Amino acid sequence: MRHLHPSDRLTAEDAAFLYLESKEMPLHVGSVSILDSEMDLDEYIQFIESKLPLIPRYRQRIVFPLFNLGHPTWEDDPGFDIRNHMNEVRLKRGTLAELQTLAGKIFSEAMDRNKPLWDLTLVHGLSGGRCAFISRVHHCLVDGVGGVGIINQMLAIDGEVRPAEPAPPRFHPRPMPGPATVLADALLSSYSELVDRTLSAQRAALNLSQALVTDSVVQGLNQLARLGPELMAPVDLLPFNKPCVGPRKVSWTEFSIPEVKMIREACGGTLNDVVLAVVVAAIRRYTELHGQRVENRLVRLMVPVNLRRDASDNGLGNRVSMLPVTVPLDIRDPVKLLDAIRTRTEAFKSGRIGDFIHLAATWLGSTPAPVQALLGPLGSALPVPPFNLVCTNVPGPQTALFLMGRQMVTFYPYVPIGNEMGVGCAIQSYNGKLYFGLTGDIEAAPDLDRLRDFLDEAFHELRAAAVGPTKAEHHKGQLARDRHRRSKRTGPRVAMGERKQKARVISS
Repeated sequence: MRHLHPSDRLTAEDAAFLYLESKEMPLHVGSVSILDSEMDLDEYIQFIESKLPLIPRYRQRIVFPLFNLGHPTWEDDPGFDIRNHMNEVRLKRGTLAELQTLAGKIFSEAMDRNKPLWDLTLVHGLSGGRCAFISRVHHCLVDGVGGVGIINQMLAIDGEVRPAEPAPPRFHPRPMPGPATVLADALLSSYSELVDRTLSAQRAALNLSQALVTDSVVQGLNQLARLGPELMAPVDLLPFNKPCVGPRKVSWTEFSIPEVKMIREACGGTLNDVVLAVVVAAIRRYTELHGQRVENRLVRLMVPVNLRRDASDNGLGNRVSMLPVTVPLDIRDPVKLLDAIRTRTEAFKSGRIGDFIHLAATWLGSTPAPVQALLGPLGSALPVPPFNLVCTNVPGPQTALFLMGRQMVTFYPYVPIGNEMGVGCAIQSYNGKLYFGLTGDIEAAPDLDRLRDFLDEAFHELRAAAVGPTKAEHHKGQLARDRHRRSKRTGPRVAMGERKQKARVISS
């Protein structure tokens, strides 16, 4: 019998994204990147194929054992053909709005589990002689940080066009194991994994208990105790907390990292605290737009936390915990809102809450695989979502990257949504900018672009408050210029629709 290498079997964390997935909730991550010039599909395929030996998972598919008696395994796909993963589309009008519509359609579709779980779509016809590529990778294969690592494998830090790399050696897949072999190996590895996870959880619990006596942790836990009522409060459903039953829609914006750092230096906190303050302020505006009150209400964000301790570890798999950042929705002063968020995130970090949550997830991962597979669909059908939305911020390269000599000029991320979390927000830093990617269910959040506009307004308001009144008029002018730029970018129909919607809001 062939014994699998340990890395061939999905971890409980990775497998959870398969168990939770449904037709209404496809669980892949992705991105949309615009390149500064056009590219030929055949050359693109040849280039990506030359990189596949660096990423063996891209030629493997998942195999489930009988009765889910173990987590699935990665097996070489005997029918692997890279052209099954490389698509080509040409836009008719070449606008950013058209690209967003296309991306929403692609991200709405669940991935075929009978093939390796990734694909790339080359998009031609963008204005200015540009093209784009839309990337999808299933969440069971990679998290946000690992996704950046894979992108880095495919891109270069200089724009030099080098000669085509020699064709990689012909791929010879290992024979697919038979059902009996898969079942026997699943039973053996399940027992081994149970022992390993139990020991790992015990070590983590011991380390955490030793850390609890330190002054910083005690101080953080005391601060969290004072925030106890809001942390224990049930999730207050906001306008977009509705069942996700429709196609996905995406909307994008971006901010300057130097300006975000300026806010951070003036007000304190971290870059991510500034991001969360902008998101919460935008949600407040969106809630009021829909006629709901914000006084004495809370918004709870699920903020993923990277658990990779080694800066060079940006590979495959999921290595994240999460922080349930809960913030009052009625703080209108942008600086006070940022301070409230900073207080909460610092308490979470000092109190090691991410470690507590990861420890709990580790113990849950010790549950037998058949039980996890059975409970997965039930978990995706919870009557009340555990959070209002996911807000993930992934650090990326801060220098320009190039694909076959073409500069990548944008890096818009995509985060999946589901259950009754009808909106998600992903932030990707790249080359001096923060790229915001909003995901919305077309039924739960049909006016996702309004939330995007509110992100812009909230950022400019916070920036103006951070730098003082002497530059406030400059920031108002910048906001007007940004709106004008967007109306030109998205086309006259979109701009007219937004004006009509704003008129209805004012008249009401």
